[in-house]
Amino acid sequence: MVDASIVGAKKIIMGIDPGTNILGYGVVAIFDKKPEYVTMGVLNLKKLKDHFLILQTITKEVSRLIEQYTPDEMAVEAPFYGKNPQVMLKLGRAQGAAITAALIKDIPIHEYAPRSVKLAITGKGAASKEQVASMVKHIFGIDVEQKYNDATDALAIALCHHYHTTSPILKAQESVAARGGGASQKIKAASGGSGRGKAGSWAQFIADNPDRIEK
Repeated sequence: MVDASIVGAKKIIMGIDPGTNILGYGVVAIFDKKPEYVTMGVLNLKKLKDHFLILQTITKEVSRLIEQYTPDEMAVEAPFYGKNPQVMLKLGRAQGAAITAALIKDIPIHEYAPRSVKLAITGKGAASKEQVASMVKHIFGIDVEQKYNDATDALAIALCHHYHTTSPILKAQESVAARGGGASQKIKAASGGSGRGKAGSWAQFIADNPDRIEK
């Protein structure tokens, strides 16, 4: 059954924070260019010991969420670089399982680096998960307690995608990244640059995003 809270939305974005133990998801609905909170949560996969069963569960559960919230686009976080190749492999597979669920439904996928998400939400590429969670809750005006930050991370990923598709500054960053050799394709890797070097950039950014000003 389709969720009633998304009726009338111009666009629905689902964010996914991949993981093989905890996978976070968040859904944002755009009404007249303003993002509104729909839901967030996690898939707790810790009790599943078989890795392929975990991947199957991710695909099935993300497919169920897609049917419930009918997203127009999906934004996923790119696996961060780590020293343990086995961890990287598992995270990549988890991301792939979620992506597969979306591709089967012909939903466009966009990928963002962790630093890019933090930068878009908090203005700091090195922000902590707690800072991201706090800013996300402030932006949406919600007070939803979550045991796992993976849920607010996923909501931040969805919101990051909205900002990248509506903010001239973030669009310019993507263009610079593409010219510099960064990925620019159907699945997009976002730039980690802040765009602060140009005079007036922050003034324009504030004008474009009044909902992100903390008073």
